[in-house]
Amino acid sequence: MTSVDEPRTLRKDAQRNRQRILDAARDLFAQRGLEATLNDVAHHAGVGVGTVYRRFATKEELLDAIFESAIDQIVALAESALAQPNSWDGFVWFVEQMCGLTATDRGLREMVFSTAYGGYSVACARQRLVPPVSRLFERARTDGYLRADAAHTDMPILSLLAGTVSEWAGHVEPELWHRYVALLLEGLRRRDGQIRLPVDPLDDDQMDTAMYGWQPAG
Repeated sequence: MTSVDEPRTLRKDAQRNRQRILDAARDLFAQRGLEATLNDVAHHAGVGVGTVYRRFATKEELLDAIFESAIDQIVALAESALAQPNSWDGFVWFVEQMCGLTATDRGLREMVFSTAYGGYSVACARQRLVPPVSRLFERARTDGYLRADAAHTDMPILSLLAGTVSEWAGHVEPELWHRYVALLLEGLRRRDGQIRLPVDPLDDDQMDTAMYGWQPAG
């Protein structure tokens, strides 16, 4: 190996270690929530604690990186759903994927729906998420599949409902959330003679206020 090759190899090793830590942390936080420590992450990743601290000086830095990765994943899901030729099929697939994320990833639920851990710019994340998600809703509505009074701001709350089912009954039946997502989708589908929902959806500003202000008991 030449002296020129050495920095490249080190950079590749550093990138691999960083990704290994991120993957392990995402998996660990999904299972145990955000109370897991950097020591726990190092053990789960099979690396030394010093390696974790070289990549992420604080737990907040690690959580920020995980949150950014999760937003990238959700945006990619929305874009994949928009690429499906049938708007209802794409809409259903996206709702199922999103609800699956929040039902199975405790850490993501805590990052998105709670201010308990702080440091997460939910409003900035929503700037990336709202355009593709609102297009999914609008496309399905325009094609006559989605009820007229459904709004893109309903999506986080639908995801929260799936996560709540998982938290409450996941130890009894881990797949139970699928049942309630199916019920939600039945309610979202447009039908003749549907009664309008009794309360209007939150607008984007109200959604940001709700997300920043909620402190779940625990």
